[in-house]
Amino acid sequence: MPLSSLRIIAFVNGIFLITLGVAMLVPVLTLLFFEQPQGINAFLWSSLLTILSGLGLIARGRPQQTRLRPRDMYMLTVSSWLLVSMFAALPFLFAGGASITDAYFESMSGITTTGATVFNGLDEMSPGILIWRSLLHWLGGIGFIGMAVAILPMLRIGGMRLFQSESSDRSEKVMPRSHMVAKYMILAYLGLSGLAVLAFWLAGMNLFDAINHAMSAISTGGFSTYDASLGHWQQPAVHWVAVLAMILGSLPFALYVSTLRGNRRALLRDQQVRGFLLLLISCWLILTLWKWSSSDLHWLDALRLVAVNITSIMTTTGFALGDYQLWGPFASMLFFYLGFVGGCSGSTAGGLKIFRFQVAYILLRANLSQLIHPREVIKQQYNRHRLDEDIVRSILAFAFFYSITIAVLALAVTLCGVDWITALTGAAAMVSGVGPGMGEMVGPAGNYAALPDLAKWLLTLGMLLGRLEILTVLVLLFPAFWRH
Repeated sequence: MPLSSLRIIAFVNGIFLITLGVAMLVPVLTLLFFEQPQGINAFLWSSLLTILSGLGLIARGRPQQTRLRPRDMYMLTVSSWLLVSMFAALPFLFAGGASITDAYFESMSGITTTGATVFNGLDEMSPGILIWRSLLHWLGGIGFIGMAVAILPMLRIGGMRLFQSESSDRSEKVMPRSHMVAKYMILAYLGLSGLAVLAFWLAGMNLFDAINHAMSAISTGGFSTYDASLGHWQQPAVHWVAVLAMILGSLPFALYVSTLRGNRRALLRDQQVRGFLLLLISCWLILTLWKWSSSDLHWLDALRLVAVNITSIMTTTGFALGDYQLWGPFASMLFFYLGFVGGCSGSTAGGLKIFRFQVAYILLRANLSQLIHPREVIKQQYNRHRLDEDIVRSILAFAFFYSITIAVLALAVTLCGVDWITALTGAAAMVSGVGPGMGEMVGPAGNYAALPDLAKWLLTLGMLLGRLEILTVLVLLFPAFWRH
C-alpha cells in the first residue's frame, strides 16, 4: 500500500480518535452531576490517551496527496472500527475493572450497535459507565459515518463511497454534495434522538434513563441501564415509545434527508420501507393472536409485549420485555428467524436487510415466470429502477457469505466447549447485530459473561463482520487486494 494512502488513513483515524477522546468527557460530566467522583480519573486518563494517540496519527499534518483507491477505503473502514473499539474499551478497563477480553467485547458491541453485554449488575453500576455504553451506541449508529461523509469531501475523497462500504446503502444520492448529505443526516439523527429523549421522559423515565434509552433505541443498539431492560418499567407508554424509536432508527436515513429537503412522501413511497412495515405489523398480529389465545393476557397487553419484543429483534436492537423464550417453541423459532431480517439498508439496523429479501422474491418470481413462459422477456425492477446484474450478483454473494460466516463462527465457538444452541444463536446474533441469542446463557434473560474468553473473541470478530457486512472485511484477506 502506498505511503500516501497510509498517511491519509492514519490522518482520518486520528480525527476519529480525537472525537472519541472528547466524547469521553461526557461520562466525566455525568459523574460530576451525580456527585460520584469515583471513576472520573479513569475517564480523564482514557480521554487523554485517546486524544494524544489521535494527535500522534495526524502529527504530520494533512497529507498533500488525498486520492484514495477503492481498496484504501476498505482499509480505512476496517481499521477505524478496530482502532476506535480498542480505545473505547479503555474506560471499561480503568473505571469498570473489566478484563481486556470483556472490555473489548463490550466496546465492540457498543460501537457496532450489537447490544450484547458481559456486564452484570447494571442496576448498581456507575452512571459514568452506563452513559458511556449508550454513547458508544449512539456514535456507532451513524455518528462516525456521518462525520466521515462530512470530513472526507474536505480532503477530496468520495465520502459517500465510505458510507456505502459500511452500510451497503446503494440508494441514489439525494443531494449533489456529500458534505451536505452528512449535514442533513446528522441533523435528522440529532432530531430523532432529541425527540426520543423527550418522549421517554414524558412516558415515565427519569432524564438519565431517557437519554440512555433514546441513544440505544435510535441507534438500534439495545444497551439498557437495568438488567431487566425495558421490563424495569411497567408504564405501557415507555414500551410504545421504545417501539416507535426502534422503528425510526431502522428506516433509511437518506430518506430522512429527502424528507427534510421537502419530499414529504419519500418514506411512504419507498418499496423497502413499505415492505419492512408490512412484515413487522404482520408479525405483530400473528404472534399477538397466538399469545392472546394461549394466555390470560388482555389483547392490548399481549399486543404490547409482542410489539416490543418483535420490533426489538427485527430491528436488531436487542431490548427485552420479559423472557420470550418462555412463550413456547413457536414464538422462540419466530424470534430466531426474525433476527436475520434486520431493518432497511442505510439505517442503523443490522441483519440481512429487507431489500435483499425483496430482491430475492423478485428473482424467484421472474424465474418461475420464465419456466412457464420461456420466451417471455421479463423486466426486473426494484423501487422503480431496473435491477442490474451486479446488484443481483452482490446480493447473492453476500447472502452466501453471511450464511457461511454464521456457520463457521458457530462451529468455532463449539470448539470452546459451548453448547450448540448457544453457539449457533450467539453467532447469528453477533453477525446480525441482534445482541441476545437463545438458551439459558445468552438468551434475553442472560448475557455473554459466562462464555470462555476465546469464544468472546470469536464473537467479537462476528460483530465486526456483521457491522461491516462481511465482504468489506473479507476483501482484506484476498491476496490481490495487497498487490499494487
